[in-house]
Amino acid sequence: MGEDFLDQDALRARIMQLRGEHRALDGQITALVETGVADQLKIARLKKEKLFLKDRISALEDQLTPDIIA
Repeated sequence: MGEDFLDQDALRARIMQLRGEHRALDGQITALVETGVADQLKIARLKKEKLFLKDRISALEDQLTPDIIA
């Protein structure tokens, strides 16, 4: 049972790290768009990476939430 809490703490820490990376990418995208001289390919890559992080965060959050059959 103690290991479960450690695993959950590790998952929470990883989620927080990924959320930070997600916010950083959002800031980069916003900065590129606001300059007006944005490289569309670079913006597309950053958005794709941001979406990947969001999916990864969701997957990790699903691991924290137990399956409840209604």
